[in-house]
Amino acid sequence: METEVAYDLSPLAKVYKDGRVERLMSTATVPPSLDEKTGVQSKDVAISSDSTVSARLYIPKAAIGSLHKLPVLVYIHGGGFIIETAWSPTYHNYLNPLVAEANTIAVSVEYRRAPEHPLPAAYDDSWTALKWVASHSAGNGPEEWLNSHANLNKVFMSGDSAGANIVHNMGIRLGEEKLNGIGIPGIILVHPCFWGEESLPSEPTEPGKRSKIRDLWHAAKPTTTGFDDPLMNPATDPRLSGLGVSRVLICVAEKDMLRKRGWYYKEVLSKSGWKGEVEVMEAPGEDHVFHLVNPGCENAAKMMKRLVSFMNEDK
Repeated sequence: METEVAYDLSPLAKVYKDGRVERLMSTATVPPSLDEKTGVQSKDVAISSDSTVSARLYIPKAAIGSLHKLPVLVYIHGGGFIIETAWSPTYHNYLNPLVAEANTIAVSVEYRRAPEHPLPAAYDDSWTALKWVASHSAGNGPEEWLNSHANLNKVFMSGDSAGANIVHNMGIRLGEEKLNGIGIPGIILVHPCFWGEESLPSEPTEPGKRSKIRDLWHAAKPTTTGFDDPLMNPATDPRLSGLGVSRVLICVAEKDMLRKRGWYYKEVLSKSGWKGEVEVMEAPGEDHVFHLVNPGCENAAKMMKRLVSFMNEDK
């Protein structure tokens, strides 16, 4: 067995030169369930005919017998494009209360992960999931929860870290390819994974920290041109002004080394000619994905409240 490491992405994973991947964290999974605490029901579904793409769906159990149509949240998990899954307890335990609070249906996408499936696989799979949601617009799609209970004029996308990167890139694609039968007013980018060749003011300049991000990005997308690849650095993307949604909420954390990129995204999006509304919510004293690590903390509750209001604002 090959023991020579191509990329040491600790504490996330190690990628060996023979292509083998050793995931070092976030490998646990939980089954779908009826969550007693929140009253949210979940189930797993195949999205593509070959089962390449699947999802965990969530719905408030009380909605199943109701005629009221609910907004839809398409959720893209983080994990550096390499670890985590839609079946992970981290995301299961995050989405149950979010679905209950927002009174929404969630579609948590299980996409193919790098490095076995390099980018753009995760982008393509997430787009397949969006198209699958849109296929229910006439009420005769493959999934009854969406046919009967979804308001497809209010579909939101959210993701954390690498998932937020994917959500942004889905927004760019929406500007280029219209999806019929679906309205996506807004996206929520939580601690988005963006970077660039040039450091921003107060961004880490230590070669060790930057090389970790470089290795992660190259492991996920071996064909990349580097950090100024438009998929990683929206400031270099000439399509940015065409972002295909009208509202963007960016959440950043004060101690997160990706914090400045979230603020910079607001700046470059605002100056690009894009005509929508963009706002940043910053969590003081917190680090990357703190709301997943410590969901009971006060700042996580505040963030949850803001996400819920964002999805229920009619504009």
